[in-house]
Parts: sequence; structure tokens; C-alpha cells
Amino acid sequence: MRKPLIAGNWKLNKGGKDAVQLSRNIKEGVRDINNVDVLICPPFTALMRVYETIKDSSVKLGAQNCFYEMEGAYTGEISPLFLIDVGCEYVIMGHSERRQYFAETEDIIGMKLKSAVSVGLNAILCAGEKLEERENGKAFDVVKRQLEGSLSDIPEDYIQKITIAYEPVWAIGTGRTCEPDVANKMHRFIRNWIGEKFGNKSAEKIRILYGGSIKPHNISSLIEKEDIDGGLVGGASIKANSFLEIIIAASKRTRY
Repeated sequence: MRKPLIAGNWKLNKGGKDAVQLSRNIKEGVRDINNVDVLICPPFTALMRVYETIKDSSVKLGAQNCFYEMEGAYTGEISPLFLIDVGCEYVIMGHSERRQYFAETEDIIGMKLKSAVSVGLNAILCAGEKLEERENGKAFDVVKRQLEGSLSDIPEDYIQKITIAYEPVWAIGTGRTCEPDVANKMHRFIRNWIGEKFGNKSAEKIRILYGGSIKPHNISSLIEKEDIDGGLVGGASIKANSFLEIIIAASKRTRY
């Protein structure tokens, strides 16, 4: 059975002392939890300090982005190797905000993904549709296109290093809710696509997270669904109490 993963994407929040304090509180709060994997993804400048804070715990460290080259004349970019140097095990790829504000395409995301997993990082690939796409009945087509574009050049033996995060953009910060059954239907679609592309064994093993405004009050109903294996948490992950509530709720999942 797939072990749940709760990943906190801090986005452009919590640098310096705030990052250290938040990561310390999370570390202490999950000390006795061993049936959920916990990941936190601070801003780049906080990675090293957060690593020093959590390195003796079960909490894993991730970054929010990286480049597809290992070194070179690429001003402002971050090499996957540099992330490993500061203790990262994971990196987020293709987040809707990267697509929206930085014009990242499937080709770019795919190159980043391949580079990251080739050096040993685990990648969380985000995919999801906008409101207009869902209302026009294009949700599955959009997600399929994103998966095909980003994973087309990924060798089969690399898929074990990848986690998918379904990110319904229309349900993030809009007040709209993606019901658990609706989310699970998309998760099942993604798992079936992975099975067709990489084989049923890979489809059964891959973790598919939900990433649409996860809060303490909705995680329990989501995590009980057959194909939802955890969550990519945004705003609720930068408050220790709310993030820990989500983790604790996931640890009480009855579906195993």
C-alpha cells in the first residue's frame, strides 16, 4: 500500500528565522508519526538553515523549482546538484504558478523533470485544469496533455522517482471546492494513464497527491479515497498548527 505523503509548499514565505522556527515546530509535532511521509519546501535561501534544523528527524526537505542544466551561464537559476548539496530530496515541478507567471511549458517542465530525477532527486509533478477548461469539459484532456508533454522523455526506470500532484487551479484560492469524489476521479484517470505509459506496476506504486486548497477540515475526506495518496499543501503549510492538523488527520486514515 502507498504510504501517504503530506508536502508543504511554502511558496514565497518564511525566510530566515521564521523558516527555522516553523520547521522546528513541524519537526517536534511529527516526532511520533511514522505512517505518513512529511515534506517541507521552503524558499531557496532558507533551504540550508531548514536542513540543519530537520536533519535528525523524519521530515524531508524539498525545493520549489530547479533548472534543467547542472551548471553554466544561466543567471538566476538553480542546479539540481545544488539542491542535493543543501540536503534536498525532493523538488516541485510544473506548479500552476510557475506556468502562469513564468510561462513554463510542458517541454521546459519535462527537461527540468528529467534532469532532477537523473541525479537522484524525487520530483513532484503538478498538473491540473483551469475553471474554463473544466466547465468546457476539457479537464481530462488538459491533464493528459500536461502529463504527456512532461513525461514523454522520462525512462521507465525513472518513474519511481516521480510523484504526481493533481492541482485543480479553479479550486485554489477561489472559494470553490473540488469534492473528494471529483478529485478521486481525476486521480484514477492519472493512475490509469501512468499504467498505459509505464505499466501497471508503476501505476500501482506511484503516489498521486491532491493539491487544491487542502485544509485541516477537508483532508480526512480526501485521504480516504482510493487513489488520493496525500496532499500538496499551500497556505496551510506555513502555519505549524494547521499543517500538523493535516498530517495528524492523514495519519488516522483507515484505508490501508
